[in-house]
Amino acid sequence: MNSSDSVRPQLDRLQKQALLGGLACLVVSLSLGVIGGRSGVMGWQQFFRSYLFAYVYWILIPLGSIAILMLHNLTGGWWGLPIRRILEACSRTVPLMAALFIPIWIGRSQLYSWARPADVESDPILQQKRWFLNPTGFTVRVIVYFAIWLAIVYLLNKWSREQDRTADPSLADRMVALSGPGLILWGLLVTAAAVDWVMSLEPHWFSTIYGMIFIVIECLAALSFAVFVLRMISNHEPIKDSVEPKQFHDLGNLMLAFVLLWAYLSFDQLLIMWSGNLKDEIPWYMQRAFGGWAPVGVVLIVLHFFIPFFLLLQRGVKRRLRRLSVVAGLLIVLTLVDIYWIVVPSYETLAPRVHLLDIFAVLGIGGLWLSTFAWQLKQMPLLPLHDPRFEALLEHEHGD
Repeated sequence: MNSSDSVRPQLDRLQKQALLGGLACLVVSLSLGVIGGRSGVMGWQQFFRSYLFAYVYWILIPLGSIAILMLHNLTGGWWGLPIRRILEACSRTVPLMAALFIPIWIGRSQLYSWARPADVESDPILQQKRWFLNPTGFTVRVIVYFAIWLAIVYLLNKWSREQDRTADPSLADRMVALSGPGLILWGLLVTAAAVDWVMSLEPHWFSTIYGMIFIVIECLAALSFAVFVLRMISNHEPIKDSVEPKQFHDLGNLMLAFVLLWAYLSFDQLLIMWSGNLKDEIPWYMQRAFGGWAPVGVVLIVLHFFIPFFLLLQRGVKRRLRRLSVVAGLLIVLTLVDIYWIVVPSYETLAPRVHLLDIFAVLGIGGLWLSTFAWQLKQMPLLPLHDPRFEALLEHEHGD
């Protein structure tokens, strides 16, 4: 049996509406790119910039879901029971994201100065980094990233399906065996991808902690999305009678840990660069912390850290899914602002300026992604079957 009959109509509507809306928004984005290219007002360069911003945001959730799945395989615990199918469905959207990367590959010379031979020849720093930042290396690395991510996703989901069907206890051991080295490899690939896709927008600047920041952002985005979806399906069987308040409490504590990690790493990066006072590093923060971009930074400090931090300290918030999902929704929205603050100042240097293409790109890619997620969530039972780790915990809870 797959998803319960009661939740299927809800997922069917989401799948259909998100698909139609996403396709419509992408068509509008392409149309604006074509029209702008002819008029010189909002051309292909802005299309690719907006598309990159939207793509980086939406790929956070499937990549973060892979990490949390492997983290739960290694640690176990009740907290992973209600969100495992949500995370698995998110992870199975990676093939879609691989296909949606094609426009970024096509527009790489519009996005990255290191992909334009004339810029490289006139810039000594780009010449020094040419061994890594070059179109061929970029293409090869993208293929490697997605090949490994897809392999991990395939194995984790294959074994999960087999476990539902056969109740073979050895499958849990396979997932644990893969998750240890898989989590390390995942972290290395996410770091390299963050450098390739985002940090190289400003190739004169670098940060050794940049990849770790993206790792935390991805995990926080995935966990927040899983909690938000869990609230949507929590009144349906079998979730309704299988999830207890203490599980929400554990999810809230994990969200709090990622919020603290995000704040710590972001401040740590600022502190090291500011204290070092290096001319190659300071401009990145000068551009984002002062002038027109300063209010966005203040919004992130207040809404992405202080408010979630104090809310997630409250036991009453963490043990009530409705309240916890509000915090999760806030973090999902603020993660979009965070990615905007990281990516867009690379080319909008003076102040934030939201283009129509930014909006349509986010809605377009998001619509396709949400439609694919809803389709995948219907493919398997909402709770895992025959996992010996969960069965042992269930017996312990009931004193059997």
